[in-house]
Amino acid sequence: MTSIAERLRGLDALVADQVARLAPQMDRARVGTIFEVGDGVARIYGLEDAMAGEILEFPGGLMGLAFNLTEDSVEAVLLGSEKGIQEGDEVRSTGRLLEIPAGPAMIGRVIDPLGNPLDDKGAMQTQVRMPLDVVAPGVIKRQPVKQPLQTGIRAIDAMIPIGRGQRELIIGDRQTGKTALVVDTILNQHDQNVICIYVAIGQKRSSVAQVVKVLGDRGALKYSLVVAASASEPAPLLWMAPYAGCAIAEYFCHREKRDVLIIYDDLSKHATAYREMSLLLRRPPGREAYPGDVFYLHSRLLERAVKMSDAEGGGSMTALPIIETKADDLSAYIPTNVISITDGQIFLKTNLFNAGIRPAVDVGLSVSRVGGAAQIRAMRAVAGTLKLDLAQYRDLAAFSQFASDLDPQTRAQLERGQRLTELLKQPQYSPQPVEQQVAMVFFGVRGHLQKAPLDKVMDVAQEWVRFLELERPQLLEEIKEKKQLSEELANQLNQAAADFKAAKGF
Repeated sequence: MTSIAERLRGLDALVADQVARLAPQMDRARVGTIFEVGDGVARIYGLEDAMAGEILEFPGGLMGLAFNLTEDSVEAVLLGSEKGIQEGDEVRSTGRLLEIPAGPAMIGRVIDPLGNPLDDKGAMQTQVRMPLDVVAPGVIKRQPVKQPLQTGIRAIDAMIPIGRGQRELIIGDRQTGKTALVVDTILNQHDQNVICIYVAIGQKRSSVAQVVKVLGDRGALKYSLVVAASASEPAPLLWMAPYAGCAIAEYFCHREKRDVLIIYDDLSKHATAYREMSLLLRRPPGREAYPGDVFYLHSRLLERAVKMSDAEGGGSMTALPIIETKADDLSAYIPTNVISITDGQIFLKTNLFNAGIRPAVDVGLSVSRVGGAAQIRAMRAVAGTLKLDLAQYRDLAAFSQFASDLDPQTRAQLERGQRLTELLKQPQYSPQPVEQQVAMVFFGVRGHLQKAPLDKVMDVAQEWVRFLELERPQLLEEIKEKKQLSEELANQLNQAAADFKAAKGF
């Protein structure tokens, strides 16, 4: 009996023979013919010289990407709607790999992953085209991450610091404040000489428009740009989006020697888009139906985050990928993959968010593997034990629910933890300069809040900062300029705190 495989080979040979008879004059190396199209994927006979990842030109100016190179055909994904594309149409190879225009003219703009403007500000004058997929810089071209990237968020800058050139994952369930956290980080770069790139992958258009409006209203578009592939776009454009943003970031980092912050919001949808493409291309599914190379998909993207050596210009690219979990499950496939690639994670927890602790950072599960190297010395000095204190408080608080009577030491530790938790709460769109953060954390860690009413902790802390700005501005200025907390400065802050408490009567 004839096997199924032999029948399929015979069918393919028959199709190839019919296509060859339909187009006998074609240059099979450069021009091919579509013999199957659907679901954003086209199978093409011919194109014998096509390269993996090569751009293909379809009728009507539609572009496609050669993804699978089989023995007698090319399987391509379409970078747009397949409307108007049908069997028998010609496809031409371009000899070019995926690339995107890049340049200073893109700052302040909203573009799609192909570099086309999505705002109403007209065409962009760009002279350079950057390849989307390149090999990450080698070890010799890099230097250790040691310069802080201030987020303006006390809970992050004090306990989970981010350095320029780091890859720090932001992970949590939906509606836990992940996008709010990165938008605040962008807003805080207004005087830090950092170019910010926000890549929206599979987001609702209304959500992207809201982010763009916030950035525009607060003047952040002067140093930012947005790459958007919304949920209604084909899967290949969602797959391209983070690579397009990364290529633009590399222009500023490698060619202009600038510091760049790039945010991928979010890589869960990116992996889902890649799974959709791979299954349509009949690649073998693996765990959770993701293709076997989904780890490589993200590792080759995130490895491009870098702090370049001084010999290479000293530019940096800091990556903040976002991953959405289901029911706080960190052990799912994509979360574990990206956790293993990045230099730490900020875990935002649903129950903390619902309890009003915002940003809802889980201190026990969040970590920065760069650590104190990415903090100014003053912050390192005041926040040294903060993370441990809060982690112990959370454990103690859970235990104390079952205890009817607590000894004075345990009660004091609980009260201290409660006040430190209140101190780290921060409203959205209100990033704080690092010198004010240092002063506020100092005030809490050194015990000056112990007699303040719990529901007034945040008000007292803000009044403390205003007191310093009006009465002792030289202390804040010294922290800002010297970035150190000398013994003399600590004594002056303690004296200022005593004067402030005496004025407030507690």
